[in-house]
Amino acid sequence: MRSVTYSMGVSLDGYIVGPDGGFNWTEPDEEVFRSWIDEIREVDVHLLGRRLYETMLYWETADEDPSLDESMVEWTALWKPLPKVVFSTTLSAVQGHARLASGSLAEEIERLRAEPGEGDIAIGGATLAAEAAASDLIDEYRARVYPVLVGGGIPFFPRHERRVQLELIETRTFRSRVVHLRYRVARQAD
Repeated sequence: MRSVTYSMGVSLDGYIVGPDGGFNWTEPDEEVFRSWIDEIREVDVHLLGRRLYETMLYWETADEDPSLDESMVEWTALWKPLPKVVFSTTLSAVQGHARLASGSLAEEIERLRAEPGEGDIAIGGATLAAEAAASDLIDEYRARVYPVLVGGGIPFFPRHERRVQLELIETRTFRSRVVHLRYRVARQAD
């Protein structure tokens, strides 16, 4: 069965966006950006909330920008054709290889898991991830922890009243002091 992964950049105090709505502190250097490229290669479909979808729209036409460096061209070549499912109550249309979700998050994930494929089902955006976590749909958490305290904003981890046991799969420290942590949800045997 295909894994559902949640992967974002996060401040040391646990936020993906600061209290001012900014996330420029997650600007990756070449080494960190390369890790995002490697990760997206393992994804078959990406689930996004409206805000992240709108942020990522840049990459739908980025290949037209002659100033892009080699790694950004590579990212665009991977991101643009990637199937995306957008969860929004306000959008009436989406662009590129995206479609609006036709069912609930749980229904979409169930449908995608039933389809053939070996790549991950990636979730982007804290609000969407919180919904998936509350329904116990996330198999892996991947955090690139940036050495900054932002003091508030949108949290990486959903706020719910249950404990989730995790198993560390991988850790990597980049030259920029960003630390990539990869955890698998420890499922209890039935």
